[in-house]
Amino acid sequence: MDSLAAQIKSVAMNVGYQKCGIIKISDMSGYEEKLNERVGRIPETKPFYERLYRFAHLQDLYPWAKSIVICISSYGKYHVPEHLQGLIGKAYLFDSRRDEQSKELQDSLKFEEYMQGMGLKTEAERKFGVTALRWAAIKAGLGVVRRNNFFYTESGSWIHLEAWLIDQELESIEIPTVKGCPEHCNLCVKSCPTASLLEPYTMNPSSCISFLTTFGGRDLPHEKFNVQMGGWVYGCDVCQDVCPMNKNRWNATEEFPSLDELSQYISLAKILAMDYDFLEQIIQSKFWYINKEDVWKWKANAINAMVNNYKEQYKESIYAACNDNNVKVREMAEWAIEKLNL
Repeated sequence: MDSLAAQIKSVAMNVGYQKCGIIKISDMSGYEEKLNERVGRIPETKPFYERLYRFAHLQDLYPWAKSIVICISSYGKYHVPEHLQGLIGKAYLFDSRRDEQSKELQDSLKFEEYMQGMGLKTEAERKFGVTALRWAAIKAGLGVVRRNNFFYTESGSWIHLEAWLIDQELESIEIPTVKGCPEHCNLCVKSCPTASLLEPYTMNPSSCISFLTTFGGRDLPHEKFNVQMGGWVYGCDVCQDVCPMNKNRWNATEEFPSLDELSQYISLAKILAMDYDFLEQIIQSKFWYINKEDVWKWKANAINAMVNNYKEQYKESIYAACNDNNVKVREMAEWAIEKLNL
């Protein structure tokens, strides 16, 4: 291993990352073939995957870039508020990408500053990644992608991936020690509520509950999978929760900054009663996959979850939503009343 590569990796581990690898930019070339395979299996996903092809040609955008530094941190150490289990996906509860209070973001900034202090030019994109993170992590030998499409290390899939482009050609590749999926295991595919996970390593993003509760699902009364969405309001963990390779991988020893306090404001009824200013300023800043203009989706998703797991106590909240300021929420409430014969 090059001494500079070894130094970068050492700093990453000292800062707090679980793993760090470095690959040459040319290692991304095979990513295009992988995307073509995905689109070939499910042609209707082409519009979704088209924006990702740029990751196979990074030097078109960053002609100075020569290598990729890929790091992994684990969030399976945090306490999950019990009442948010099955309501909000865990990756979103512990999302540190824009959370200035989180140690993970501070570690990321320190690491980047250190690399720049070494004379390296860097480029990162913390929201969605400057490159295809899972592919880069595979090429660096940091773990494996399992049949549910998630990347796994020894900590299971409860991890965050992060990458930087740098202007030096370096390499630090590990030999993966993580075992493959158990033979004949198909739990993730069988358990996917919407059959978005059609077969191992293959999914239709547009029918994934995480998509429907965030970027999609804008007409829930007519949504094909509104029943299958169950009680989820933001995200979904089903295919990760059922995975035997995630068993005993969550070890809650720490509290995520401010999450316990924020969680006290979140329940299905409380979401429906939320002031839109609160949704825009507090909730959206934490759960930013729904933008400020679309925070009404929180209420629509909450009503859908109420319908799927109806309790008599929800009746008052649903009727109150008929007078909501947003027409989409009012339509959703009226749909719920008709569907439940309230």
